Formats: sequence, C-alpha cells, structure tokens
Amino acid sequence: MTDTASEPRAVARLWMLLALGLTAGSLIVWLQPTSVQAALEWRPERAWDQPWRAFTAAWVHWSPQHLVANLAGCAVVGLLGITARLGRPETLAWLLAWPLTQWALLMEPQLARFGGLSGVLHAGVAVAAVSLLREPRAHGRVRAIGLLITLGLVAKIIGERPLAEPPLRHWDGWSIAIAPLAHLTGALSGAVMAWVCLTVSARRSASVAAASAPGAPPSGGAR
Repeated sequence: MTDTASEPRAVARLWMLLALGLTAGSLIVWLQPTSVQAALEWRPERAWDQPWRAFTAAWVHWSPQHLVANLAGCAVVGLLGITARLGRPETLAWLLAWPLTQWALLMEPQLARFGGLSGVLHAGVAVAAVSLLREPRAHGRVRAIGLLITLGLVAKIIGERPLAEPPLRHWDGWSIAIAPLAHLTGALSGAVMAWVCLTVSARRSASVAAASAPGAPPSGGAR
C-alpha cells in the first residue's frame, strides 16, 4: 500500500494503467487474424526461443465469452488496486508475476497451448491480498479484508483441483476448455512477487528513514 495519505490516487494509477494495458492488449489481439493469435499464444516448446509468449499469451482469448469474462475480471482487479491503494511495489509485483504465471505452466507438459488473462488476474488478486496483510499501519479491518481475500482465493483454487488430470477441463456454462493450473500458477506468482517487492520496498524505506533521522551520521566516507 502507499506510504502517505496524499499519494494513494496518484500511485494507484500505475496499477490501473497495468490493468488497462492488459485490457487494451486483449482487445487488440482479439481483432487480429488467427495466424497472429497463434504466434502469441503460450506454447511450452517455444518457452525459451520465443519468450515473449509468456506475456502475449495473456492477451489471447478463444471465444467472446472468454474475452468478456476476463475483461470484466480485469476491471474488478483494477478497481481493487485503487480501493486498496496499491502502489509501485505492488504494481511491479503484478508485472513480474505476469510472465511467471505462464512459465510456471511448464510443470504440466500435457498443456500444449494456453491463452487468457485468468492466471494473471489471479496473480493480481494475490498481490492485493499480500499487500493488505503486510501493511504495517493497517488497522484490523484492513487485515481482515486481506485475510478474507486470501481465504476466498485459496478456497477457489483448491475447489478447482488444479493439479488433477486432465489439465484442460470442460466446465458447465463455458464454451472453451479451462486450465485451472493457470489460476494456481498465477496466485503463487503474485504472492511470491508481492512478498519480494514489498520486502525490498520496506527495507529501502527503513534505510532512508534511518539516514534522515536526527543525529544520523552524514553520508559519504571520511577524507
């Protein structure tokens, strides 16, 4: 979360800009011919010689229902970031979790192709949850919200049985096959990157505060 009360809206714009980037990319790719979309989707055999697919796969959607559902989810996660006042560390964590979500799919060799924002959206929710739980000045209600988000996310993923076979499932009401493993890899990537980025940010802030404290020795070595 942001460090000062005057920054929330300005800093949270970074989070919303990332959400808008995911939305815009999805809409642009949706309008492309099938051959272009095929060059952007996740393919495990192309993970290393075409690493951009770890990013672009999130923009590829297989049906109008798939696209609309993920765009709605992107709006919700974007607004969650503004409401929770998520700042630069959280936005960086979400950005880093974006490709990690797809790269982690290498654990399932049977998943020959993948596309969609769902994994990255789960990463964003996980980042928000970790931020709310870690905020040092947060009152009990904020941490309770973070805990509820965490429990809801964990329960959802457990219920989807992401490590069970087959990796692609046909769920009632969906026109495409779903890869619940991406929800797990997204949530884990988001949680880990949030912990790393927030820890680094907290240590940097503590270092700056210590250096600027009254009586602190001046920076620079003796001559």
